[in-house]
Amino acid sequence: MLDWLRKIVDDPRTERVVIGLIVVNAITLGLETSPAAVAAAGPLLGALDNIILTIFVVELAARIVVHRLAFFRDPWNLFDFVVVAIALMPSAEGLSVLRALRILRVLRLITVVPSLRRVVGGLIAALPGMGSVVVLLSLLYYVFSVMATKLFGAAFPEWFGNIGASAYSLFQIMTLESWSMGIVRPVMEKFPYAWAFFVPYIIVTTFAALNLFIGIVVNAMQSEHDKSVSEEREAEREMLHQETEPLLVEVQKLRAEISELKGLIAARQA
Repeated sequence: MLDWLRKIVDDPRTERVVIGLIVVNAITLGLETSPAAVAAAGPLLGALDNIILTIFVVELAARIVVHRLAFFRDPWNLFDFVVVAIALMPSAEGLSVLRALRILRVLRLITVVPSLRRVVGGLIAALPGMGSVVVLLSLLYYVFSVMATKLFGAAFPEWFGNIGASAYSLFQIMTLESWSMGIVRPVMEKFPYAWAFFVPYIIVTTFAALNLFIGIVVNAMQSEHDKSVSEEREAEREMLHQETEPLLVEVQKLRAEISELKGLIAARQA
C-alpha cells in the first residue's frame, strides 16, 4: 500500500496536476474579487475553491505518510504545509484577514516548479551579501541626509526639514521618480549649485551601490544553478548505478559459472 502511494506521490503526472490546480485556484481566487463574477457564479467559485483545497490537503497528507519525518526536514515541504494550514483556518469576522491569505496557495508553484525553486534559493543565498550592501546604503543615506538637512532644510522644510524627511526625499531621488522636476530643479532655483550634491548622490546610490545588489544576486543565482546541475548529475549517476548494478551481479555470476565449468573441464581432461 505504501509503495503504491509513493508511486503516485512521486509520479511526474501528479506534479503536473498539482500545478494545474494551483493555476486554476489562482484564477478562482482572483475572480472572487470581482463583484460581477461573484454575482454570476459565486457558489460555483466557492465550491471549486473548497474542492481544490481538499485535494491539496489529501496530497499533502499523502506526502507526509510517504516521507514521514523526512517531510518536515525539507523547508519547501514546510512552506507547503504552512500555506495549506493557513487556508484551513476559520475565516470568521475577527479572522477575515486569513481569508485574504488564501491567495498564498498560489505560491505553492515555487515548490513544485524546479526552476522557481532555484530562483528563490539563489535569492536566499544572496541575503548575506545583500545585508552588507544594505549596511553600506544605510551609511550613505545617513551621511547624505545629514548634509541635505543642513544645506536645504531651512529653505525646503517639507523635503529636508529633518533627517527623516531628507532620507525619504533622497529615497525618491534614488528611485529617479520625479527627481528632477519634482525636487532638484526647485531646489536649484534657490541654490544654483545644488546639482553638485544631487548628481554625485545619484551616481553613488542608483548607479553604483544598487548595482552591487544585481551582482550579488547574479552570483548567487549562478552558484545555485551550478549546485542544482551537480545534484542532477549525481542523481543521474546514482540512477545509472542502480540500473547497472543488477547487470554487474549477473556478469559476476556468469564469470563464476564459466570459471567453474573451466575447472570441471580441466578436471576431466586430467
